[in-house]
Amino acid sequence: MAEPATDSLPTIPLIVTERLLLREWRPADRDPFAALNADPRVMEHFPATLGRAESDALVERFNGHWTADGHGLWAIERTADGVFLGFTGLASPGSSDMPPFVEVGWRLAAHAWGYGYATEAARAAVDWGFEVLGIDEIASWTTVANVRSQAVMQRIGMTHDPADDFDHPRLPVDHPQRRHVLYRLRRPRRVSDGG
Repeated sequence: MAEPATDSLPTIPLIVTERLLLREWRPADRDPFAALNADPRVMEHFPATLGRAESDALVERFNGHWTADGHGLWAIERTADGVFLGFTGLASPGSSDMPPFVEVGWRLAAHAWGYGYATEAARAAVDWGFEVLGIDEIASWTTVANVRSQAVMQRIGMTHDPADDFDHPRLPVDHPQRRHVLYRLRRPRRVSDGG
């Protein structure tokens, strides 16, 4: 069988933070990622949990975004013990019916909650987007009830204007998770930017 062309594989940069590695996805990540996506606690603010095939397809989509967009979602590994914790990264709007911002997102296994990992990882992703990609503004959004994610948004310096809130276009009108809050963060201006 022929080897895949190396230019067709995404190049995913490695980011090292105080406690985490933001890295490429590995085959060994698929089992814990599927468990995370099947956990009702983790998926409480999503329409449904995901089965194994859906979870694996999501990893493929993540890798495709790195190739198509030049950015995407990293796997998060805790450096102390090499444990897979979830993901973080940047995503472009999937379609014209979504807010027109590059979004920072994250999803961590329940065992990783409460340690500041989501904040640490999201901050690194945002910094990379501003410093390496030169993105001017990054946003994040979630359901009104997802106060844990909103707290992460606030901790990384994002601000909320209720005028930006929106009804998720892919959820039915009567769906309880349809209303979403949107937070934004602008790239800091530096002297070299003329500011």
